Amino acid sequence: MDTASKRALEIFALKIRMGIIEGTYNAKAGHPGGSLSAADVFAYLYEKEMRYDAKNPKWEDRDRFVLSKGHCAPGLYAALANKGFFPVEDLKTLRHIDSYLQGHPNMNTVPGIDMSTGSLGQGVSVAVGMAKAAKYMNKDINVYTLLGDGEIEEGQVWEAMMFANQYKLDNLCVIIDSNGLQIDGACSEVMSAEPIDEKVKAFGFDCIVIDGNDFDELEKAFNAFHNSDKPFAIIMKTVKGKGVSYMENQVGWHGKAPNEEEYNIAMAELNAKMAELEA
Repeated sequence: MDTASKRALEIFALKIRMGIIEGTYNAKAGHPGGSLSAADVFAYLYEKEMRYDAKNPKWEDRDRFVLSKGHCAPGLYAALANKGFFPVEDLKTLRHIDSYLQGHPNMNTVPGIDMSTGSLGQGVSVAVGMAKAAKYMNKDINVYTLLGDGEIEEGQVWEAMMFANQYKLDNLCVIIDSNGLQIDGACSEVMSAEPIDEKVKAFGFDCIVIDGNDFDELEKAFNAFHNSDKPFAIIMKTVKGKGVSYMENQVGWHGKAPNEEEYNIAMAELNAKMAELEA
């Protein structure tokens, strides 16, 4: 990847991370950890990978994105806001009682949301249905869905993958954010799904394992998706809480908002990184 493209992605990912901190701090609730670990893939999807029109969110021929791990809505909202789907300032209303930006994505109120999600395991099933519908209608539409590694403990996820293989959905890209932590602790201790790559291959998927916080690796993964003739899985090894020093690899930040002191520390770190990139 050329330097200019990578710099643009890094700046976009930083803006997403700032939006996550802004939203969860003002909500006094939310899920910053898994939102931050996925900030880089949100940036790549909406900067380079997907076809969409922020001025026409319901454009019929757009690619679809389903946030199967719906609790990480703060990251998706920040990406959409920074791409012009709605004002960035509205991120501060996250989870407020009169806000359209609730704790889980709502396709009826939020421009750019293709599916309401939150109950883990269900989003990927909807994404599979979207991919099948695109095939049925002979539409050149790709469908992307993002899951957590805790989420794939749900049996419904594997039923969806079995369906995707049966109907040869090579327009489906399943992205698994493997940050190693879920709400109750380490995935390895709660209910290990390893080896994830061997499991998805056994269900008929092509698969690649990458560093999900590295843009060159993300580019390699999505290129592999486009060159595959099977349903495709990207297993991203990421750092939960990535980009905020005291949140990184700390399970407690799965579903807890920063207080004022923690907010100031996080924003200072992110602003310092932004200054470096813009220098």
